[in-house]
Amino acid sequence: MAKESYSFDIVSEADLQEVDNAVNQAKKELAQRFDFKGSKSSIEYNRIEKKILLVGDDDFKLRSVKDILAAKLAKRGVSMKLLTFSDPVHVFGGCFQQTADLAAGIPQDKAKELVKIIKALGLKVQAQIEGEKVRVFSPKKDDLQAVIIHIKKIDFPLALTFGNYR
Repeated sequence: MAKESYSFDIVSEADLQEVDNAVNQAKKELAQRFDFKGSKSSIEYNRIEKKILLVGDDDFKLRSVKDILAAKLAKRGVSMKLLTFSDPVHVFGGCFQQTADLAAGIPQDKAKELVKIIKALGLKVQAQIEGEKVRVFSPKKDDLQAVIIHIKKIDFPLALTFGNYR
């Protein structure tokens, strides 16, 4: 009988439904707040392109919109590390606009760095890069759990989630 092997995947992706809910909550707060009455400030979410568009009347309002979104995302358990913000751009009517791209996968260089960290632990585990995720194998579940605990402790520049645990 073959020896059983366990595995899990490390990915860097946002739960799109939670992002959608957070954006809707942020829109409601913008509509209700007194300091945004009559303002052109808004938040738009394109789920297909995985982009969030922030608009503010001025730089201060744009930062406030960004803070509102950050608070709603945090309440929903979505890390701000998953968002990559562009520089604010001056657009129509004196407004400022900024886009945020949602992360979709682990870049190759960060995946290699993650594999090095896992191998440096000295456990009997194997880590391999599969596209935009890292898969970790081991004959012992305890070793896999030790890897997860270690990765959660370090301050990795990407928001990582663990899934497909078998």
